[in-house]
Amino acid sequence: MERTTYVIGHKNPDTDSVVAAVSYAALKRALGLKGAVAARAGAVNPQTEYIFHRFGLPLPEFLPDLVPKVGYYLGAAPICVHEMTPLWEALATMEKSGRQVLPIVDSGGKYKAMLHYGAFAQNILAKINPHRKAVIPTSLSHLIETIKAQPLVAFDKDSVFNARMVVAALSTAKFADYIHAEPAGNKIVLVGDREEAQRIAVEAGAKVVITTNGVLPSREIKELAEAKGVSLLSSPYDTSSTSLLVLYSAPVITVADETIVALSPRDWIKTAKQAIAASPSRSVPVVDDEGRVIGLFSEGDLIKEANIDVIMVDHNEFSQAVEGIDHYRILEVIDHHRLGSFSTPYPITFINKVVGSTSTIVASMYRETRTPLSMAMASVLLCGILSDTLVLKSATTTDLDKETAEYLASITDLSIEELGHDIMASASEAARLPAEAMVRVDRKEYESEGKKLSVSQIELMSTLQIMDRAGEILTGLAGLRAETGSYLAALMATDISKLESILFMAADDSLYPYVNFPSSQKGIYLLKDMLSRKKQLMPALFEMVEKAQER
Repeated sequence: MERTTYVIGHKNPDTDSVVAAVSYAALKRALGLKGAVAARAGAVNPQTEYIFHRFGLPLPEFLPDLVPKVGYYLGAAPICVHEMTPLWEALATMEKSGRQVLPIVDSGGKYKAMLHYGAFAQNILAKINPHRKAVIPTSLSHLIETIKAQPLVAFDKDSVFNARMVVAALSTAKFADYIHAEPAGNKIVLVGDREEAQRIAVEAGAKVVITTNGVLPSREIKELAEAKGVSLLSSPYDTSSTSLLVLYSAPVITVADETIVALSPRDWIKTAKQAIAASPSRSVPVVDDEGRVIGLFSEGDLIKEANIDVIMVDHNEFSQAVEGIDHYRILEVIDHHRLGSFSTPYPITFINKVVGSTSTIVASMYRETRTPLSMAMASVLLCGILSDTLVLKSATTTDLDKETAEYLASITDLSIEELGHDIMASASEAARLPAEAMVRVDRKEYESEGKKLSVSQIELMSTLQIMDRAGEILTGLAGLRAETGSYLAALMATDISKLESILFMAADDSLYPYVNFPSSQKGIYLLKDMLSRKKQLMPALFEMVEKAQER
Protein backbone atom coordinates (compact mmCIF):
# COMPACT_ATOMS: atom_id res chain seq x y z
CA MET A 1 0.00 0.00 0.00
CA GLU A 2 1.07 3.61 -0.52
CA ARG A 3 2.89 5.32 2.31
CA THR A 4 0.64 7.56 4.40
CA THR A 5 1.71 10.49 6.55
CA TYR A 6 -0.93 11.33 9.15
CA VAL A 7 -1.01 14.98 10.24
CA ILE A 8 -2.76 14.82 13.58
CA GLY A 9 -3.39 16.90 16.67
CA HIS A 10 -3.82 15.91 20.29
CA LYS A 11 -6.50 13.75 21.89
CA ASN A 12 -9.79 15.53 22.69
CA PRO A 13 -9.03 18.03 19.92
CA ASP A 14 -9.98 21.69 20.08
CA THR A 15 -10.57 23.86 17.03
CA ASP A 16 -6.94 24.95 16.64
CA SER A 17 -5.78 21.33 16.70
CA VAL A 18 -8.21 20.24 13.97
CA VAL A 19 -7.65 23.32 11.80
CA ALA A 20 -3.87 22.93 12.06
CA ALA A 21 -4.08 19.28 10.98
CA VAL A 22 -6.28 20.02 7.96
CA SER A 23 -4.37 23.09 6.79
CA TYR A 24 -0.89 21.65 7.31
CA ALA A 25 -1.78 18.39 5.53
CA ALA A 26 -3.00 20.47 2.57
CA LEU A 27 0.24 22.50 2.61
CA LYS A 28 2.36 19.33 2.68
CA ARG A 29 0.44 17.91 -0.30
CA ALA A 30 0.89 21.17 -2.19
CA LEU A 31 4.63 20.97 -1.51
CA GLY A 32 4.87 17.41 -2.85
CA LEU A 33 4.04 15.04 0.01
CA LYS A 34 1.12 13.33 -1.76
CA GLY A 35 0.44 10.88 1.06
CA ALA A 36 -0.26 13.57 3.69
CA VAL A 37 -3.64 12.92 5.33
CA ALA A 38 -5.28 15.08 7.99
CA ALA A 39 -6.59 13.16 11.00
CA ARG A 40 -8.11 13.81 14.40
CA ALA A 41 -7.73 11.78 17.57
CA GLY A 42 -11.23 12.29 18.95
CA ALA A 43 -14.68 13.76 18.47
CA VAL A 44 -14.84 17.44 17.56
CA ASN A 45 -16.54 20.01 19.78
CA PRO A 46 -19.58 22.04 18.67
CA GLN A 47 -17.43 25.04 17.77
CA THR A 48 -15.20 23.04 15.42
CA GLU A 49 -18.19 21.36 13.82
CA TYR A 50 -19.82 24.77 13.22
CA ILE A 51 -16.69 26.22 11.61
CA PHE A 52 -16.11 23.36 9.18
CA HIS A 53 -19.78 23.24 8.23
CA ARG A 54 -19.95 27.00 7.71
CA PHE A 55 -16.98 27.07 5.34
CA GLY A 56 -17.75 23.81 3.54
CA LEU A 57 -14.69 21.79 4.48
CA PRO A 58 -14.91 18.12 5.49
CA LEU A 59 -13.70 17.18 8.94
CA PRO A 60 -10.46 15.19 8.94
CA GLU A 61 -10.40 11.41 9.20
CA PHE A 62 -11.17 10.08 12.68
CA LEU A 63 -8.23 8.02 13.90
CA PRO A 64 -9.14 6.60 17.33
CA ASP A 65 -5.71 5.03 17.75
CA LEU A 66 -2.51 4.09 15.96
CA VAL A 67 -2.13 0.71 17.62
CA PRO A 68 -0.28 -1.39 14.97
CA LYS A 69 -2.75 -2.87 12.49
CA VAL A 70 -2.41 -5.11 9.46
CA GLY A 71 -3.15 -2.31 6.99
CA TYR A 72 -0.15 -0.29 8.20
CA TYR A 73 2.28 -3.00 7.08
CA LEU A 74 0.79 -4.14 3.76
CA GLY A 75 2.90 -4.05 0.65
CA ALA A 76 1.72 -4.00 -2.96
CA ALA A 77 -1.45 -5.86 -3.89
CA PRO A 78 -0.64 -9.52 -4.60
CA ILE A 79 -1.15 -11.41 -7.83
CA CYS A 80 -4.42 -13.34 -7.63
CA VAL A 81 -5.86 -16.05 -9.88
CA HIS A 82 -9.48 -16.72 -10.73
CA GLU A 83 -10.99 -19.79 -9.12
CA MET A 84 -11.64 -21.40 -12.52
CA THR A 85 -8.06 -20.97 -13.77
CA PRO A 86 -6.51 -24.32 -14.72
CA LEU A 87 -4.16 -25.60 -12.04
CA TRP A 88 -1.28 -25.77 -14.52
CA GLU A 89 -1.63 -22.06 -15.33
CA ALA A 90 -1.95 -21.13 -11.63
CA LEU A 91 1.25 -23.01 -10.78
CA ALA A 92 3.05 -21.28 -13.65
CA THR A 93 1.86 -17.92 -12.28
CA MET A 94 3.10 -18.85 -8.81
CA GLU A 95 6.53 -19.82 -10.14
CA LYS A 96 6.81 -16.68 -12.25
CA SER A 97 5.86 -14.41 -9.35
CA GLY A 98 8.37 -16.04 -7.03
CA ARG A 99 5.72 -16.45 -4.32
CA GLN A 100 4.93 -19.58 -2.40
CA VAL A 101 1.21 -18.78 -2.21
CA LEU A 102 -1.52 -17.35 -4.41
CA PRO A 103 -4.92 -16.01 -3.31
CA ILE A 104 -7.81 -17.51 -5.29
CA VAL A 105 -10.66 -15.11 -6.12
CA ASP A 106 -14.03 -15.16 -7.85
CA SER A 107 -15.09 -13.00 -10.79
CA GLY A 108 -15.67 -10.03 -8.45
CA GLY A 109 -12.18 -10.29 -6.95
CA LYS A 110 -13.54 -11.68 -3.68
CA TYR A 111 -11.38 -14.10 -1.73
CA LYS A 112 -12.22 -17.80 -2.01
CA ALA A 113 -9.16 -19.84 -0.99
CA MET A 114 -5.36 -20.02 -1.01
CA LEU A 115 -3.12 -22.06 -3.28
CA HIS A 116 0.04 -23.20 -1.54
CA TYR A 117 2.31 -26.15 -2.14
CA GLY A 118 1.04 -28.00 0.92
CA ALA A 119 -2.59 -27.94 -0.28
CA PHE A 120 -1.49 -28.74 -3.84
CA ALA A 121 0.54 -31.80 -2.78
CA GLN A 122 -2.22 -33.12 -0.53
CA ASN A 123 -4.91 -32.85 -3.19
CA ILE A 124 -2.77 -34.16 -6.06
CA LEU A 125 -1.75 -37.19 -4.02
CA ALA A 126 -5.42 -37.99 -3.54
CA LYS A 127 -6.01 -37.81 -7.29
CA ILE A 128 -3.10 -40.06 -8.30
CA ASN A 129 -3.72 -42.68 -5.64
CA PRO A 130 -3.56 -46.00 -7.61
CA HIS A 131 -5.97 -47.62 -5.19
CA ARG A 132 -8.72 -45.20 -6.09
CA LYS A 133 -10.19 -44.15 -9.41
CA ALA A 134 -9.33 -40.48 -9.57
CA VAL A 135 -12.09 -37.99 -10.31
CA ILE A 136 -10.81 -34.90 -12.11
CA PRO A 137 -13.05 -31.79 -12.22
CA THR A 138 -12.41 -30.17 -15.61
CA SER A 139 -14.06 -28.84 -18.75
CA LEU A 140 -13.32 -29.02 -22.45
CA SER A 141 -12.03 -25.43 -22.44
CA HIS A 142 -9.73 -26.22 -19.50
CA LEU A 143 -8.36 -29.25 -21.37
CA ILE A 144 -7.77 -27.25 -24.55
CA GLU A 145 -6.02 -24.46 -22.64
CA THR A 146 -3.85 -26.71 -20.51
CA ILE A 147 -2.85 -29.30 -23.11
CA LYS A 148 -2.67 -26.74 -25.91
CA ALA A 149 -4.82 -29.21 -27.80
CA GLN A 150 -6.28 -28.74 -31.24
CA PRO A 151 -10.08 -29.01 -31.00
CA LEU A 152 -11.50 -31.11 -33.82
CA VAL A 153 -15.02 -31.65 -32.51
CA ALA A 154 -16.24 -29.62 -29.52
CA PHE A 155 -19.43 -29.86 -27.46
CA ASP A 156 -20.37 -27.88 -24.33
CA LYS A 157 -16.90 -26.35 -23.93
CA ASP A 158 -17.36 -24.51 -20.63
CA SER A 159 -19.32 -26.94 -18.47
CA VAL A 160 -17.24 -28.46 -15.66
CA PHE A 161 -17.71 -32.22 -15.17
CA ASN A 162 -16.16 -34.83 -12.90
CA ALA A 163 -14.03 -36.83 -15.28
CA ARG A 164 -12.33 -40.20 -15.10
CA MET A 165 -9.28 -40.67 -17.29
CA VAL A 166 -8.78 -43.84 -19.36
CA VAL A 167 -5.70 -44.67 -21.44
CA ALA A 168 -6.34 -47.00 -24.38
CA ALA A 169 -3.28 -49.18 -23.72
CA LEU A 170 -5.02 -52.59 -23.88
CA SER A 171 -5.58 -54.73 -26.96
CA THR A 172 -8.58 -53.74 -29.03
CA ALA A 173 -10.81 -56.51 -27.69
CA LYS A 174 -9.88 -55.99 -24.04
CA PHE A 175 -10.20 -52.21 -24.38
CA ALA A 176 -13.71 -52.62 -25.81
CA ASP A 177 -14.70 -54.82 -22.86
CA TYR A 178 -13.15 -52.39 -20.37
CA ILE A 179 -14.78 -49.23 -21.65
CA HIS A 180 -18.21 -50.84 -21.98
CA ALA A 181 -18.07 -52.28 -18.46
CA GLU A 182 -19.46 -49.02 -17.05
CA PRO A 183 -21.01 -45.84 -18.44
CA ALA A 184 -18.47 -43.81 -20.43
CA GLY A 185 -20.30 -40.49 -20.35
CA ASN A 186 -17.79 -38.83 -17.97
CA LYS A 187 -14.63 -40.44 -19.37
CA ILE A 188 -11.65 -38.76 -20.99
CA VAL A 189 -10.01 -41.35 -23.26
CA LEU A 190 -6.38 -40.96 -24.31
CA VAL A 191 -5.52 -42.90 -27.44
CA GLY A 192 -2.69 -43.00 -29.97
CA ASP A 193 -2.88 -43.67 -33.69
CA ARG A 194 -4.93 -46.90 -33.46
CA GLU A 195 -8.06 -46.01 -35.39
CA GLU A 196 -10.03 -48.99 -34.08
CA ALA A 197 -9.37 -47.91 -30.48
CA GLN A 198 -10.48 -44.39 -31.42
CA ARG A 199 -13.69 -45.82 -32.91
CA ILE A 200 -14.43 -47.94 -29.81
CA ALA A 201 -14.01 -44.90 -27.51
CA VAL A 202 -16.29 -42.73 -29.64
CA GLU A 203 -18.96 -45.42 -30.09
CA ALA A 204 -18.94 -46.05 -26.32
CA GLY A 205 -19.99 -42.38 -25.86
CA ALA A 206 -16.89 -41.07 -24.07
CA LYS A 207 -17.11 -37.42 -22.97
CA VAL A 208 -13.80 -36.51 -24.63
CA VAL A 209 -11.41 -38.49 -26.81
CA ILE A 210 -7.86 -37.12 -27.02
CA THR A 211 -5.43 -38.41 -29.62
CA THR A 212 -1.81 -37.96 -28.51
CA ASN A 213 1.49 -37.20 -30.27
CA GLY A 214 -0.27 -34.82 -32.62
CA VAL A 215 -2.24 -37.62 -34.29
CA LEU A 216 -5.21 -36.38 -36.34
CA PRO A 217 -8.11 -38.84 -36.58
CA SER A 218 -9.63 -39.70 -39.93
CA ARG A 219 -12.64 -37.89 -41.39
CA GLU A 220 -14.73 -40.98 -40.58
CA ILE A 221 -13.81 -40.81 -36.88
CA LYS A 222 -14.58 -37.08 -36.75
CA GLU A 223 -17.97 -37.60 -38.39
CA LEU A 224 -18.72 -40.39 -35.93
CA ALA A 225 -17.75 -38.16 -33.01
CA GLU A 226 -20.05 -35.42 -34.26
CA ALA A 227 -22.90 -37.89 -34.58
CA LYS A 228 -22.32 -39.31 -31.09
CA GLY A 229 -21.83 -35.93 -29.37
CA VAL A 230 -18.26 -36.80 -28.39
CA SER A 231 -15.65 -34.03 -28.21
CA LEU A 232 -12.45 -34.82 -30.08
CA LEU A 233 -9.08 -33.20 -29.36
CA SER A 234 -5.55 -33.68 -30.67
CA SER A 235 -2.72 -33.27 -28.15
CA PRO A 236 0.79 -32.28 -29.30
CA TYR A 237 2.29 -34.27 -26.41
CA ASP A 238 2.87 -37.97 -25.85
CA THR A 239 0.41 -40.04 -23.84
CA SER A 240 2.34 -39.76 -20.55
CA SER A 241 2.63 -35.98 -20.72
CA THR A 242 -0.95 -35.59 -21.88
CA SER A 243 -2.27 -37.66 -18.97
CA LEU A 244 -0.35 -35.43 -16.53
CA LEU A 245 -1.72 -32.29 -18.13
CA VAL A 246 -5.27 -33.65 -17.97
CA LEU A 247 -4.76 -33.95 -14.23
CA TYR A 248 -3.49 -30.34 -14.10
CA SER A 249 -6.41 -29.00 -16.12
CA ALA A 250 -8.64 -29.04 -13.02
CA PRO A 251 -9.83 -25.57 -11.84
CA VAL A 252 -7.39 -24.32 -9.23
CA ILE A 253 -10.16 -23.96 -6.63
CA THR A 254 -10.45 -27.77 -6.50
CA VAL A 255 -6.95 -28.13 -5.01
CA ALA A 256 -6.79 -24.88 -3.00
CA ASP A 257 -6.94 -24.51 0.79
CA GLU A 258 -10.32 -23.06 1.77
CA THR A 259 -9.61 -23.22 5.51
CA ILE A 260 -7.40 -20.10 5.64
CA VAL A 261 -9.50 -17.20 6.95
CA ALA A 262 -8.73 -13.74 5.61
CA LEU A 263 -7.71 -10.76 7.74
CA SER A 264 -9.06 -7.21 7.66
CA PRO A 265 -6.65 -4.25 7.34
CA ARG A 266 -8.11 -3.08 10.67
CA ASP A 267 -7.09 -6.24 12.52
CA TRP A 268 -4.41 -5.81 15.15
CA ILE A 269 -0.95 -7.24 14.59
CA LYS A 270 -1.53 -9.54 17.54
CA THR A 271 -4.45 -11.11 15.66
CA ALA A 272 -2.32 -11.36 12.50
CA LYS A 273 0.44 -13.22 14.35
CA GLN A 274 -2.05 -15.83 15.51
CA ALA A 275 -3.51 -16.19 12.00
CA ILE A 276 -0.07 -16.58 10.43
CA ALA A 277 0.93 -19.20 13.00
CA ALA A 278 -2.21 -21.19 12.17
CA SER A 279 -1.74 -20.95 8.41
CA PRO A 280 0.11 -23.88 6.74
CA SER A 281 1.62 -21.41 4.27
CA ARG A 282 2.56 -18.86 6.96
CA SER A 283 0.68 -16.31 4.87
CA VAL A 284 -2.81 -14.89 5.18
CA PRO A 285 -4.81 -12.85 2.64
CA VAL A 286 -6.10 -9.40 3.61
CA VAL A 287 -9.48 -8.31 2.27
CA ASP A 288 -11.47 -5.08 2.23
CA ASP A 289 -15.00 -4.66 3.54
CA GLU A 290 -16.41 -6.22 0.34
CA GLY A 291 -14.16 -9.26 0.64
CA ARG A 292 -11.82 -8.29 -2.20
CA VAL A 293 -8.16 -9.19 -1.78
CA ILE A 294 -6.00 -6.11 -1.16
CA GLY A 295 -2.89 -7.70 0.32
CA LEU A 296 -1.02 -10.73 1.51
CA PHE A 297 0.35 -10.74 5.05
CA SER A 298 3.25 -13.06 5.92
CA GLU A 299 5.86 -13.59 8.62
CA GLY A 300 8.26 -11.15 6.95
CA ASP A 301 5.72 -8.33 7.26
CA LEU A 302 5.82 -8.62 11.05
CA ILE A 303 9.37 -7.26 11.21
CA LYS A 304 9.34 -4.60 8.51
CA GLU A 305 8.76 -0.89 9.04
CA ALA A 306 5.18 0.31 8.88
CA ASN A 307 4.04 2.34 5.86
CA ILE A 308 2.83 5.06 8.25
CA ASP A 309 4.58 8.29 9.26
CA VAL A 310 3.24 10.97 11.61
CA ILE A 311 3.38 14.75 11.84
CA MET A 312 2.24 16.07 15.22
CA VAL A 313 0.50 19.44 15.33
CA ASP A 314 -0.60 21.51 18.34
CA HIS A 315 1.15 19.19 20.84
CA ASN A 316 4.53 17.64 21.49
CA GLU A 317 3.88 15.23 24.35
CA PHE A 318 3.12 11.54 23.88
CA SER A 319 0.76 11.71 26.88
CA GLN A 320 -1.51 13.96 24.77
CA ALA A 321 -0.99 12.09 21.50
CA VAL A 322 -3.13 9.43 19.86
CA GLU A 323 -2.54 6.00 21.39
CA GLY A 324 0.13 3.96 19.62
CA ILE A 325 1.97 6.90 18.05
CA ASP A 326 5.27 5.68 19.50
CA HIS A 327 5.30 2.77 17.01
CA TYR A 328 5.89 5.08 14.03
CA ARG A 329 8.40 7.55 12.70
CA ILE A 330 7.63 11.13 13.72
CA LEU A 331 8.60 13.40 10.82
CA GLU A 332 7.72 16.82 12.24
CA VAL A 333 6.25 18.65 15.21
CA ILE A 334 4.45 21.99 14.72
CA ASP A 335 3.41 23.44 18.07
CA HIS A 336 3.14 26.45 20.38
CA HIS A 337 3.04 24.76 23.81
CA ARG A 338 5.65 24.06 26.47
CA LEU A 339 8.18 21.32 25.76
CA GLY A 340 7.38 18.00 27.37
CA SER A 341 9.60 14.95 27.64
CA PHE A 342 9.44 14.41 23.89
CA SER A 343 12.38 12.77 22.14
CA THR A 344 13.14 10.73 19.02
CA PRO A 345 16.14 8.52 18.12
CA TYR A 346 16.60 10.50 14.88
CA PRO A 347 16.62 14.18 13.80
CA ILE A 348 13.24 15.70 12.93
CA THR A 349 11.76 19.07 11.97
CA PHE A 350 10.59 20.66 15.22
CA ILE A 351 8.91 24.06 15.03
CA ASN A 352 7.73 25.55 18.32
CA LYS A 353 6.90 29.25 18.45
CA VAL A 354 5.71 31.57 21.19
CA VAL A 355 2.35 32.40 19.64
CA GLY A 356 -1.25 31.95 20.69
CA SER A 357 -2.25 29.41 18.06
CA THR A 358 -0.74 26.66 15.91
CA SER A 359 -2.94 28.00 13.11
CA THR A 360 -0.80 31.15 13.20
CA ILE A 361 2.32 29.07 12.54
CA VAL A 362 0.71 27.15 9.68
CA ALA A 363 -0.66 30.30 8.05
CA SER A 364 2.83 31.83 8.25
CA MET A 365 4.26 28.75 6.53
CA TYR A 366 1.84 29.20 3.63
CA ARG A 367 3.16 32.73 3.25
CA GLU A 368 6.81 31.69 3.60
CA THR A 369 6.47 29.00 0.93
CA ARG A 370 4.35 31.25 -1.32
CA THR A 371 1.58 28.65 -1.39
CA PRO A 372 -1.83 30.10 -2.31
CA LEU A 373 -4.65 29.65 0.19
CA SER A 374 -8.16 28.74 -0.88
CA MET A 375 -10.88 30.95 0.52
CA ALA A 376 -12.19 28.13 2.71
CA MET A 377 -8.74 27.26 4.07
CA ALA A 378 -7.95 30.90 4.85
CA SER A 379 -11.30 31.16 6.64
CA VAL A 380 -10.78 28.15 8.91
CA LEU A 381 -7.21 29.24 9.68
CA LEU A 382 -8.59 32.58 10.83
CA CYS A 383 -11.13 30.70 12.96
CA GLY A 384 -8.34 28.59 14.45
CA ILE A 385 -6.46 31.70 15.54
CA LEU A 386 -9.53 33.45 16.93
CA SER A 387 -10.64 30.33 18.79
CA ASP A 388 -7.31 29.64 20.49
CA THR A 389 -6.67 33.29 21.40
CA LEU A 390 -10.27 33.99 22.47
CA VAL A 391 -10.65 36.52 19.65
CA LEU A 392 -7.14 37.89 20.27
CA LYS A 393 -7.90 38.66 23.95
CA SER A 394 -6.03 35.80 25.61
CA ALA A 395 -2.78 36.45 27.46
CA THR A 396 -1.07 34.16 24.94
CA THR A 397 -1.91 36.45 22.00
CA THR A 398 1.15 37.88 20.24
CA ASP A 399 1.68 40.53 17.59
CA LEU A 400 2.20 37.75 15.05
CA ASP A 401 -1.23 36.30 15.89
CA LYS A 402 -2.83 39.70 15.37
CA GLU A 403 -0.94 40.41 12.13
CA THR A 404 -1.74 36.95 10.73
CA ALA A 405 -5.42 37.30 11.64
CA GLU A 406 -5.56 40.66 9.84
CA TYR A 407 -3.87 39.09 6.78
CA LEU A 408 -6.39 36.23 6.65
CA ALA A 409 -9.32 38.59 7.24
CA SER A 410 -8.20 40.70 4.27
CA ILE A 411 -8.14 37.59 2.04
CA THR A 412 -11.56 36.39 3.12
CA ASP A 413 -13.34 39.74 3.65
CA LEU A 414 -14.42 38.46 7.06
CA SER A 415 -14.81 40.75 10.06
CA ILE A 416 -12.65 39.57 12.96
CA GLU A 417 -15.14 40.90 15.50
CA GLU A 418 -18.22 39.39 13.86
CA LEU A 419 -16.56 36.05 13.09
CA GLY A 420 -15.14 35.92 16.60
CA HIS A 421 -18.60 36.46 18.08
CA ASP A 422 -20.06 33.73 15.86
CA ILE A 423 -17.49 31.07 16.70
CA MET A 424 -17.53 31.87 20.41
CA ALA A 425 -21.32 31.68 20.41
CA SER A 426 -21.05 28.25 18.76
CA ALA A 427 -18.59 27.20 21.47
CA SER A 428 -21.29 27.89 24.04
CA GLU A 429 -23.12 24.83 22.73
CA ALA A 430 -20.76 22.91 25.03
CA ALA A 431 -22.89 24.15 27.94
CA ARG A 432 -25.70 21.88 26.72
CA LEU A 433 -23.56 18.74 26.68
CA PRO A 434 -24.05 16.03 29.32
CA ALA A 435 -21.67 16.63 32.22
CA GLU A 436 -19.69 13.46 31.38
CA ALA A 437 -19.03 14.83 27.88
CA MET A 438 -18.50 18.45 28.97
CA VAL A 439 -15.62 17.60 31.31
CA ARG A 440 -13.82 15.90 28.39
CA VAL A 441 -13.97 18.81 25.92
CA ASP A 442 -10.45 19.85 24.85
CA ARG A 443 -9.01 17.70 27.64
CA LYS A 444 -5.25 17.59 28.05
CA GLU A 445 -3.08 15.59 30.40
CA TYR A 446 -0.03 16.98 32.16
CA GLU A 447 2.44 15.66 34.71
CA SER A 448 3.86 17.43 37.72
CA GLU A 449 5.86 15.93 40.58
CA GLY A 450 5.05 12.47 39.20
CA LYS A 451 1.30 13.22 39.37
CA LYS A 452 -1.09 13.12 36.42
CA LEU A 453 -3.22 16.23 35.92
CA SER A 454 -6.27 16.28 33.63
CA VAL A 455 -7.46 19.75 32.61
CA SER A 456 -10.25 20.47 30.11
CA GLN A 457 -11.44 23.83 28.80
CA ILE A 458 -14.65 25.23 27.32
CA GLU A 459 -15.46 28.77 26.19
CA LEU A 460 -18.87 30.31 26.94
CA MET A 461 -20.61 33.58 26.30
CA SER A 462 -21.33 33.54 30.05
CA THR A 463 -20.41 31.08 32.79
CA LEU A 464 -23.91 31.63 34.20
CA GLN A 465 -24.95 29.11 31.55
CA ILE A 466 -23.49 26.27 33.61
CA MET A 467 -23.40 27.43 37.24
CA ASP A 468 -26.74 25.75 37.97
CA ARG A 469 -25.10 22.47 36.86
CA ALA A 470 -22.09 22.77 39.18
CA GLY A 471 -23.01 19.60 41.10
CA GLU A 472 -23.23 17.56 37.88
CA ILE A 473 -19.90 18.91 36.67
CA LEU A 474 -18.08 18.09 39.94
CA THR A 475 -19.55 14.58 39.87
CA GLY A 476 -18.43 14.18 36.25
CA LEU A 477 -14.91 15.34 37.18
CA ALA A 478 -14.76 12.90 40.08
CA GLY A 479 -15.66 10.09 37.69
CA LEU A 480 -13.09 11.24 35.16
CA ARG A 481 -10.42 11.43 37.86
CA ALA A 482 -11.14 7.87 38.96
CA GLU A 483 -11.21 6.64 35.36
CA THR A 484 -7.86 8.20 34.41
CA GLY A 485 -6.08 7.75 37.73
CA SER A 486 -5.36 11.47 37.90
CA TYR A 487 -4.25 13.48 40.92
CA LEU A 488 -6.70 16.15 39.82
CA ALA A 489 -9.33 16.51 37.11
CA ALA A 490 -10.43 20.05 36.29
CA LEU A 491 -12.63 21.98 33.87
CA MET A 492 -11.74 25.58 33.04
CA ALA A 493 -14.92 27.35 31.89
CA THR A 494 -13.90 30.63 30.27
CA ASP A 495 -16.34 33.55 30.08
CA ILE A 496 -15.38 35.42 26.90
CA SER A 497 -17.62 38.38 27.76
CA LYS A 498 -16.20 39.06 31.25
CA LEU A 499 -12.71 37.80 30.28
CA GLU A 500 -12.50 35.54 33.31
CA SER A 501 -12.92 31.85 34.08
CA ILE A 502 -14.47 29.47 36.58
CA LEU A 503 -12.43 26.42 37.58
CA PHE A 504 -14.27 23.25 38.57
CA MET A 505 -11.94 20.73 40.19
CA ALA A 506 -11.97 17.27 41.74
CA ALA A 507 -8.62 16.48 43.33
CA ASP A 508 -6.77 14.51 45.96
CA ASP A 509 -7.51 15.90 49.42
CA SER A 510 -3.83 16.83 49.87
CA LEU A 511 -4.12 19.52 47.19
CA TYR A 512 -7.07 21.61 48.39
CA PRO A 513 -5.21 23.45 51.23
CA TYR A 514 -2.77 24.83 48.64
CA VAL A 515 -5.34 26.07 46.13
CA ASN A 516 -5.31 29.85 46.57
CA PHE A 517 -7.94 30.91 44.04
CA PRO A 518 -11.07 32.69 45.38
CA SER A 519 -13.70 30.09 46.12
CA SER A 520 -17.39 30.03 46.97
CA GLN A 521 -17.36 26.32 47.74
CA LYS A 522 -14.93 23.41 47.62
CA GLY A 523 -14.02 22.53 44.06
CA ILE A 524 -15.28 25.76 42.43
CA TYR A 525 -12.89 28.70 41.98
CA LEU A 526 -12.99 32.13 40.34
CA LEU A 527 -10.06 32.82 37.98
CA LYS A 528 -10.18 36.60 37.64
CA ASP A 529 -8.62 37.92 34.37
CA MET A 530 -7.49 34.37 33.54
CA LEU A 531 -8.23 33.08 30.01
CA SER A 532 -5.27 30.93 29.05
CA ARG A 533 -4.92 27.40 30.34
CA LYS A 534 -1.39 27.10 28.95
CA LYS A 535 0.09 30.41 30.08
CA GLN A 536 -1.91 31.27 33.19
CA LEU A 537 -3.68 28.31 34.77
CA MET A 538 -1.14 25.49 34.36
CA PRO A 539 1.87 27.33 35.85
CA ALA A 540 -0.27 28.10 38.92
CA LEU A 541 -1.49 24.52 39.23
CA PHE A 542 2.05 23.15 38.86
CA GLU A 543 3.20 25.37 41.73
CA MET A 544 0.29 24.25 43.94
CA VAL A 545 0.96 20.56 43.23
CA GLU A 546 4.65 21.05 44.01
CA LYS A 547 3.83 22.65 47.37
CA ALA A 548 1.35 19.86 48.21
CA GLN A 549 4.05 17.26 47.60
CA GLU A 550 6.57 19.10 49.79
CA ARG A 551 4.39 18.97 52.90
